[in-house]
Amino acid sequence: MLFQPAIDPVALQIGPLAVRWYGLMYLVGIGGGWWLGRRRAARPWSPVSPAQMDDLIWYLALGVLLGARLGYMLFYDFAAIFADPLRIFAVWRGGMSFHGGLLGTVLGMWWFARKEGVPFFAVTDFVVPLAPIGLFFGRLGNFINGELWGKHTDLPWGVVFRDPLAGMFPRHPSQLYEAGLEGVVLFCLLWWWTARPRPLRSASGIFLTFYGLARFCVEFVREPDAHLGYLAFGWLTMGQILCLPMILFGLWLLTTARPAFRPGRA
Repeated sequence: MLFQPAIDPVALQIGPLAVRWYGLMYLVGIGGGWWLGRRRAARPWSPVSPAQMDDLIWYLALGVLLGARLGYMLFYDFAAIFADPLRIFAVWRGGMSFHGGLLGTVLGMWWFARKEGVPFFAVTDFVVPLAPIGLFFGRLGNFINGELWGKHTDLPWGVVFRDPLAGMFPRHPSQLYEAGLEGVVLFCLLWWWTARPRPLRSASGIFLTFYGLARFCVEFVREPDAHLGYLAFGWLTMGQILCLPMILFGLWLLTTARPAFRPGRA
């Protein structure tokens, strides 16, 4: 049995301004994605130039931040929109959704592709190997916050979380499971797959399918959201329901992948 490290969720306090570790994890994820994106953009078959990557990162950052917040309100706290519409802007109260962030980045990539005249799926294939960096650090932020913990477990790596609502029971560190699967494993898989030209849409298909399956499986040992519980068949959570179309669309992308896009730039 392990205990959650006593890390203050607030990394830095300057007067009324509190800089939280969770927010810093977003910055690290975005910054790491930009740095690796610049490296990827230097490859001769890249559809995005290093200079374009500087613009693309802003589309991605805006999409993930706005999409994650709006997605949480729509998928997990819809009633609050009518009860208190201004709560959408109360980001300090928590509430970010991966699936909302995904939709936001898709819109950002679509706008970038349209503006630069690059095939949309060439952009998504370029971006998806960068996404696991943000996923990894985001789940570390969840662990530091002591949120989204798992169910009770007798396994030796069970963690007792500081949140009183978690109780003094060892629980699955589901945040770390997701950091490992959606962050480390998925990054290695996609970085290896995209090391040379691959069929268009295949990298995007791998990302959606693998993430969807990994998240779907981890949800079995993750405590469901208290205000939602299980939504279907007595065992499906909101996260699992949202992952099902991801998996299906990812498989469709894999089965319809076609010869790689060849950019016509120097």
